[in-house]
Amino acid sequence: MLIAPRQDQATSAHDRVYRGLRSRIMHGEIAPGQSLTLRGVGREFEVSMTPAREAVNRLVAEGALQMSSSGRASTPELSNERIEELAVLRSLLEVELASRALPRAHMALIERLQTINNTVSEMVARQDAVGYIRTNLEFHRTLYLRAQAPAMLAMAETVWLQLGPTMRALYGRLRRKDPPQYHRLIIAALKAGDEPGLRLAVRSDVTQGLKMLAG
Repeated sequence: MLIAPRQDQATSAHDRVYRGLRSRIMHGEIAPGQSLTLRGVGREFEVSMTPAREAVNRLVAEGALQMSSSGRASTPELSNERIEELAVLRSLLEVELASRALPRAHMALIERLQTINNTVSEMVARQDAVGYIRTNLEFHRTLYLRAQAPAMLAMAETVWLQLGPTMRALYGRLRRKDPPQYHRLIIAALKAGDEPGLRLAVRSDVTQGLKMLAG
């Protein structure tokens, strides 16, 4: 009778660490090349080494972390070729997601996207890099959920996860002072039911900055 509760507790601890680390990596709270120790992860989340190791290994499998031969985990420092590859993946996946979402883009969704984009602008004005990345991804996820394509969205989120630290580096390099112009074009295309315009706006939004970083 005691085995199941202990298993549930272990699963819960692993999931809590995984989700916490995943969020930090995706939103750029951890810089490229930053090392993580299992002891440090366990201390931060107040868990034993086992759930810390399981969470780290899961993130390694997803490409969010890399493991050295000595067993030290770190966020990857992406090469230009890898950045370009992930930019192409974003373009392919997210343009398709946006296109599938368009028939279900009713005014309630458009108003929600406008509200989120106002928050994106606030984060830019504050020069809050993590807040900007978080709300920018919320903008895209909110739209893509209407595509009703969960497998495709999961693949897009895996790409976001791999790019999180690099997106933080990109933000620091660009020193952005204006909100993303392509968000306004995405919203305008949704209002007009303009699929070609929507596809172009999404493609430009998800690739422009990464191309600048790779260049």
